[in-house]
Amino acid sequence: MALDPASSPSRIVGGLSELAPHYDVVLSDIWGVLHNGETHFPAAVEALTRFREGGGTVVLITNAPRPNGPIREQLDRLRVPRTAFDDVVTSGDVTIASILAQAGKPLFHIGPERDLALYEAVAALGPAPTLAPLDRAGFVVVTGLNGDETGVPEDYDAELDAMLGRQLALICANPDLVVHIGEALRYCAGAIAERYRAKGGQVIYAGKPHAAIYDACLRAAARLRGRPVDARRVLAIGDALRTDVAGAVLQGLDVLFVTSGIHRDETHRTGDGQLDTEAYQAMIAAAQHRPLAAIPALTW
Repeated sequence: MALDPASSPSRIVGGLSELAPHYDVVLSDIWGVLHNGETHFPAAVEALTRFREGGGTVVLITNAPRPNGPIREQLDRLRVPRTAFDDVVTSGDVTIASILAQAGKPLFHIGPERDLALYEAVAALGPAPTLAPLDRAGFVVVTGLNGDETGVPEDYDAELDAMLGRQLALICANPDLVVHIGEALRYCAGAIAERYRAKGGQVIYAGKPHAAIYDACLRAAARLRGRPVDARRVLAIGDALRTDVAGAVLQGLDVLFVTSGIHRDETHRTGDGQLDTEAYQAMIAAAQHRPLAAIPALTW
């Protein structure tokens, strides 16, 4: 490790270049680090590109509930160049295995129609999943709220209660609770899943902070580098304490925390883009899992 996060929780770095010599692989979050859903961040693209130019490998890791193909297309639309990364692993990729493990039971889907591409990917690897009404489903998959721009998790209480009554497992394809789309804050699938879990329901999580998605990323990195990857030489980058930081720390990985992402209302309170170091230190001191270092926005 380059640093001990327990003893230096408040270290702020000026750029990825300060840490890059200690690492061979970067696992970088996408939304909040590379883009905000509307535009990409040029400085972040440059940072990852320069890390790769120095011999490093970049695997993008995201809780997007779709296979990696549509995410690559989204990155293309947002003009994130392919020079910035080597591979993409999504929670949708991991969800596919969870669906296949349900042995062909019909499923009830909660989420927007665009996420139905997930089931096409399942069909390419095994029995095509059958979508069914809730009263005939054998399990449930949540990829998000049915309407991205409206609604709250409480809107799904009737369905969650019906699921609980039938003891249906819920596969959560995106454990994120919220996401910023530009300046707007939207709920994610994780908010519904957490509500079901609080009611006593069984939830199977596919993405960060759970181990399966990190295992998939490290396998991808090993394939790209042609040899096993030393976890001590892997740096995760992300903007969410609950998923990015906790997930990487639980897997024994160092983390660079981007403070201007999902926690910006807590750490950038003045509205001028500057990091409130006192607020950041207080937040990290109270966190269960601490990053190795922090940076206001990803730069080289």
